[in-house]
Amino acid sequence: MSFLRSLKSVALAAGLTASVALAACGEKAPPPAPAPVGPTLLFSYEALTFKSLGLDEKKASYADRAAVTEQVKDTELPKILSLLKIPADQVQTEVTPGGYQLQTNASLQSAFETDPKTADLFAAAVGYTFRQWSVLITDFTPEGQGNTGYAVVSFKDHAPSGEEAQAFFEHAAAVNKGLGGGYTAFGRDLYFLNIADSTGKAYSGLDDATFVAELTKAAQTFTGTPVAVTRSGRVDARFVENDWDKSKTGQDYAKILGRDLTRKLTQLRREHEKALRAAGAQYHWK
Repeated sequence: MSFLRSLKSVALAAGLTASVALAACGEKAPPPAPAPVGPTLLFSYEALTFKSLGLDEKKASYADRAAVTEQVKDTELPKILSLLKIPADQVQTEVTPGGYQLQTNASLQSAFETDPKTADLFAAAVGYTFRQWSVLITDFTPEGQGNTGYAVVSFKDHAPSGEEAQAFFEHAAAVNKGLGGGYTAFGRDLYFLNIADSTGKAYSGLDDATFVAELTKAAQTFTGTPVAVTRSGRVDARFVENDWDKSKTGQDYAKILGRDLTRKLTQLRREHEKALRAAGAQYHWK
């Protein structure tokens, strides 16, 4: 049993014991805490799209991307949660730097306790509404051994800016191109996942031990702010995806969402694209 689930089990057991004790004293016991519906999962995704809206991503600074992404988090994400009937107060979302294919962008990280079906629905909903090619779902406390190796690079005394994270990302890829796939930032930490395809072959071309060793070498030779690999291990990670070249209207996501949700989210996507066009005009992304 994972550490997270152990804590929840202890809390539930304590609640049950207290209820029994109160009943014995003739007092009305409070309702028991609800049982966990599943593990706490992390959803990693972006909210911005450029080319399809006639916007030039090269003109968009990280600060501007982060500002627009923060607005999406505050105004648009709650509408998606409402449609899915996911309580907004149970979802924690942050805007952080995220890297993919040697580019750093402002990304959204949402974490909440959920079951597999709801996880797929949420991932498909944000992927469809924000026109993203994929949403990464990660369980950092897997029941088993986990299907994906990972390592954490920590900045010594501060959370990196988007530019600092990008500088390390580029350096790591120069040390070994297999490290240029992607990363996710949380506070002072950059998480690098050695994600594999459906056959079990890592996209990096590296086994987990080599992946960690090469990332350690990158940290030791980085000439910017001091960094170090502080931990490594295994997680469960998977993508929910849509190939927009082949499924031009988001059919891969729509298969998960169903007709009614897809129709409602289509309206949200139109509102999202309108907001992005307005942001493009404001920040001169044309």
